[in-house]
Amino acid sequence: MSDYVLVINAGSSSLKYSLVDAATGEAPAVGLIEQIGEAKGHHSHKGPDGELSTDLKVANHEDALRAALDAFASHGPSLDDIEIAAIGHRVVHGGSQFGDPALIDDDLVAAVTDLVPLAPLHNPANLEGIKVARRLFPDLQQVAVFDTAFHQTLPPAAYTYALPLDLRDDHGIRRYGFHGTSYALVSAEAARLLGRDLADVNLIVLHLGNGCSAAAIRGGASVDTSMGMTPLEGLVMGTRSGDVDPAIHAHLVRELGRSVEEIDHLLNKESGLKGLAGGNDFRELSSRREAGDPQAELAFDVYCHRIKKYIGAYYAVLGTVDAIVFTAGVGQHSAPARAASLTGLEGLGIQLDADRNTASSNDARAISTDDSRVAVLVIPTNEEWQIARETIDLIG
Repeated sequence: MSDYVLVINAGSSSLKYSLVDAATGEAPAVGLIEQIGEAKGHHSHKGPDGELSTDLKVANHEDALRAALDAFASHGPSLDDIEIAAIGHRVVHGGSQFGDPALIDDDLVAAVTDLVPLAPLHNPANLEGIKVARRLFPDLQQVAVFDTAFHQTLPPAAYTYALPLDLRDDHGIRRYGFHGTSYALVSAEAARLLGRDLADVNLIVLHLGNGCSAAAIRGGASVDTSMGMTPLEGLVMGTRSGDVDPAIHAHLVRELGRSVEEIDHLLNKESGLKGLAGGNDFRELSSRREAGDPQAELAFDVYCHRIKKYIGAYYAVLGTVDAIVFTAGVGQHSAPARAASLTGLEGLGIQLDADRNTASSNDARAISTDDSRVAVLVIPTNEEWQIARETIDLIG
């Protein structure tokens, strides 16, 4: 059987896809279709026969996936020549029902539909991608891989909110956590770098991209994580606020007349780095900070201060820590953010090597000093590869 998996990540107005060799992680083709349903969209595809970058109007996700199939035919690799083993779908919210990947059938679609109230910004789009792929590939096995699954090991003290019982039991209001595919891959790679069994190491992993989260991982199992019932809680993100006083929501209603929809949009789309400094591109923010922009400086300081708070909290949760791991776009590429997040933590046995931290590399590596009691690692994440691996593991 082939190890090739077509990995699909359907967003509300986008379709990201990759053809991944689950055995090696190599991706002979990747693509992204953006602004689905809008007057002007864009399609990029990189394959062995060249790159495609074109503006096009895409009415819906089915048209988007058909455009992706056309790109495979024109820019490679030809799907007629590659035996695809299965299709793996990223699904953001699996609730408490899904602790593992699952074969997609009508019952799973119904279950994920029931979970839409927990993830109204994500699950509907994931479902649309699933429905379209099932129509276009009716004979292929398809697998749902859930962002929340990795965190099903959270103990009750970590996942329970201090709310009345009926809200917790009848409505599923609890901490679920996200970025699970990233944590699964990165924690295993961290143990490999340390030369230890995953079951024997305690890790604090910081997934810092446009979406940001932290996780305390003991022996390969998540025991605490910063995102909550939704991906809004926790660290400062590109456009999401992260932690705020819950009473702010009522204040915005009473004093400013904001609607629930307006508040939801404000906290998810207009806050975070964008709210602090007017933009959510961390590279642009860094350039503005270097030029002396005070708004960019404040945004950077708030961002790193929040990370440092979570490192301290998760150090306490774990008791002992073998490594702190930075991953995802900002975590992998921003040496200043890593340094600022760890400055002052030397008393916890965390010693950053300045030269290793600033050295340019795309490889997994240690950036701590040789005598640091806690290792500091930078490990690239690859969620598509993890989805492909979990898909192949499930179908055998």
